[in-house]
Amino acid sequence: MTAEALRMSVRGPVLTQADPGYEEARKVWNGNIDRHPALIARCTGVADVINAVNFARDNNLVIALRGGAHNAAGHATCDGGIVLDLSGMKGIRVDPVARTAQAQPGLTWAEFDRETQAFGLATTGGTVSNTGIAGLTLGGGIGWLSGMHGLSCDNLLSADVVTADGRFLHASADENPDLFWALRGGGGNFGVVTSFEYRLHPVGPIVLGGLVLHPIDKARELLAFFREFSSELPDEAFSAFVMLSMPDGTPLAGYILCYSAALEEGERVFEKIRKFGSPVVDAVQPMPYEVRQGLIDDGVAPHGWQRYWKSGFANEPSDALLDRLAEAGKTRTSPMTALAIFPFHGAMIRVPSDATAFAIRRPGWDVNLISQWLDPAESEKHIAWTREMWQSIEPHTSGGAYINHIAADDKPEKVRASYGANYDRLAKIKAKYDPQNLFRLNANIRPAG
Repeated sequence: MTAEALRMSVRGPVLTQADPGYEEARKVWNGNIDRHPALIARCTGVADVINAVNFARDNNLVIALRGGAHNAAGHATCDGGIVLDLSGMKGIRVDPVARTAQAQPGLTWAEFDRETQAFGLATTGGTVSNTGIAGLTLGGGIGWLSGMHGLSCDNLLSADVVTADGRFLHASADENPDLFWALRGGGGNFGVVTSFEYRLHPVGPIVLGGLVLHPIDKARELLAFFREFSSELPDEAFSAFVMLSMPDGTPLAGYILCYSAALEEGERVFEKIRKFGSPVVDAVQPMPYEVRQGLIDDGVAPHGWQRYWKSGFANEPSDALLDRLAEAGKTRTSPMTALAIFPFHGAMIRVPSDATAFAIRRPGWDVNLISQWLDPAESEKHIAWTREMWQSIEPHTSGGAYINHIAADDKPEKVRASYGANYDRLAKIKAKYDPQNLFRLNANIRPAG
């Protein structure tokens, strides 16, 4: 195995530890991930992907797939293997008449939204706009339009895929339908997607959005109110509960509110939650769709922060869960640590659980404990607190999680629980398209057999 052999077969740059730019290229969104791949292949197109996959397989190299590099578990990089860096593949073509978009895997949602909003169109993207479209879609894709238009994967019409044996396949409802089913929520288990075709919807350009925040000592009663309020949301609305800090370190708790239809109706829907208690911040207002998509990018999601993340899905948020969550907000060891809850409702839960690989199609809460800090020397303290706090929270969840939020140290049983009855079918499809588990840096589904 030599880097030169790979360089001869791909058009994009191939970096080793000796090359300028390697140190920057190996970094991912989570600054706590410190890994050193042997090779970084910066793919420019499908041919590069095919040749890089063949090279990795033939040389028994573990593969990491990098799009937006946003996965908190650090799946976009590896030690000693090869990173297929797709971040330079940013082509997109919007068809405003058919309301579809063909998009390459290096795009972030901010870049995708910029193109689709030129025509007053959008599809469900992430809750922060610096997330890559590829990883988010393949893992399901929760976003501010989920109640109205379903998950990102529900809006996927087709995909082009390079499989573990180097084949280039088109996956849709009509071609390779088993692969298409698996891609919609099955993560990066089945190959390298080089193009996504999305269904688009009329959205914006002006939508309602913003934060309503209260002192952190009100967290418990805010959670109780949110449990009732979020269960009654219309499809056009999406709300998240958050605990975070202001730039000066002041801890706050409250809500992110989004409404994607008529502004006057959105004001009416959110009147009750905006008048609850005595908020110290009410920044809900009409804004451009693209602005709302990046509303919390700078406050909670910049590249490079140290992070350790735990997550689970709660079918029925209990009083005991609310107690634990309120405690977490008050005992955080870092002011940058956040807690985020995304309720499942509307279009995203009206899809049958076996219609796509994504199986969580029921009301409930996606609960996320997101420890964040800057100094790597503090990692042990913050990680220890997160694990201890999560031990008290996890018994009040279902045992599964939204796949994109599964941690690197979660047990395989959590992956199985997250897919539920869909897991065995996924394992059979994995055995068909990746029998040697070449694509295993993900929420891994082991091949059946």
